[in-house]
Amino acid sequence: MIFTTETMQEIIPRLETSLEETDTVTFYIFDPDLGNGYAGQTAEIEGTVYIYRGLKAWVDLAELLKCRIMLPEKAEYPLVALTFRKLETHNSFHDDTDRDREEKYGVASNFFALQKMEEPAFLYYYIQALTNAGIGGRQRILDLGVNRGDEFGVVRKMLNIDEYENKSFTGIDHSATATAYAKECFPEENVTFFTADITKLDDLQLGHFDLLISIGTLQSPEINFKPFFMKLVQEYLDKEDSALILGFPNSRWAGGEMLYGAKAPNYAMSEMSLLFNDVMFCKKYLQQKKYRVTLTGKYYIFLTATKIGRNRG
Repeated sequence: MIFTTETMQEIIPRLETSLEETDTVTFYIFDPDLGNGYAGQTAEIEGTVYIYRGLKAWVDLAELLKCRIMLPEKAEYPLVALTFRKLETHNSFHDDTDRDREEKYGVASNFFALQKMEEPAFLYYYIQALTNAGIGGRQRILDLGVNRGDEFGVVRKMLNIDEYENKSFTGIDHSATATAYAKECFPEENVTFFTADITKLDDLQLGHFDLLISIGTLQSPEINFKPFFMKLVQEYLDKEDSALILGFPNSRWAGGEMLYGAKAPNYAMSEMSLLFNDVMFCKKYLQQKKYRVTLTGKYYIFLTATKIGRNRG
């Protein structure tokens, strides 16, 4: 297939049809490096008209079609060859229904293979959230659903050794293998991990914290989200000065890729009503409690909240 003046509305169904018949499709497009404008602008070369689209447009299209985009290859001027390869969507932690609940996210799981901090669209916004939460001035940090401790690892790299060692980190996860792994990665005395059900925090007698982090955990089916969230704010956060970073998944993982849009029950498409409902509930509740709240992110929506009138460096 060669696309010259075909519109995107014409291209998408042609690629969808091809991908129904084969796992890999190669097609030819106007070289994105030859243009420098917005998608849809035209260029005429040697009497042939082409519609220009930047490489990002094709990367987005591959994701929407649940494909991996392979490295573009130069073809006959002014074309390049693009190849879309369908992702193995069945090999995903979302489908790990045969594992014990505690070990669905353990070291032997598909989830454990994920490296969120190597995804720029995740790491960038997480670091931004830590900065906005004043990580440098926080002293007691609690991470619910800590798994192997990746969130703590980012903080460790952001701070100098004295700043890091002067903080207390507590991570909780229900996977014993994940917390055991985390303890090996964080042997420092100021980092503690517990294997426990986060809905039974009272049993641990943890006290109060001035930063709560939880990425993609509070929306677990076993948690009654809204009352549990309010309990966290009321009973585990410092009343005078505290902050929260909550990550709400707006993505799925499949075939080695992070795909935009969470899969909603009873929908074949991404549907974000439940996501927005939870995010806006937290935002409004925290504002009532005198927190300043920001929402950022893409594949994960990061809610960052800090007490109004407090500014920690």
